[in-house]
Amino acid sequence: MACLALKGLLLAASPGAGEEVGSYAVTGDAIMEPLVGGKGDPARGAALISDRQRSLCTLCHSGPFPDAHLHGTLAPDLTGVGARLSEGQIRLRVVDMKRLVPNTIMPSYYRVEDEQGRRVATVWRSKPILSGDDILDIGAYLTTLKG
Repeated sequence: MACLALKGLLLAASPGAGEEVGSYAVTGDAIMEPLVGGKGDPARGAALISDRQRSLCTLCHSGPFPDAHLHGTLAPDLTGVGARLSEGQIRLRVVDMKRLVPNTIMPSYYRVEDEQGRRVATVWRSKPILSGDDILDIGAYLTTLKG
């Protein structure tokens, strides 16, 4: 299992999760087009959100997810995020929240630029934490959270 340290947090994922990053265009505060083709799977996205070994979302965020006692309070509650943000806005926040809030503690799950000077394990260099398919699925799930 490959690991990467981020501000004292340990992110773990299988080496197969690290793929080469495709190109994407940012328009305003959103990435309008999906990173990969197809439709996202909301059920798989829900599972990824709750996976404390892959996405780590619930380490910082709370929301309508299992094991509420394990949810974090460092980041916004994701309840109703699908009513507040568009799919493209959600996508940019998962891909690279640092683009919107440069000193956020949220990792850039898909952007791999600017690695110089950071301690990144060799297996992870030039590879994202989550795949384009993972981000598609997470976005599909988060857009269902309307209330």
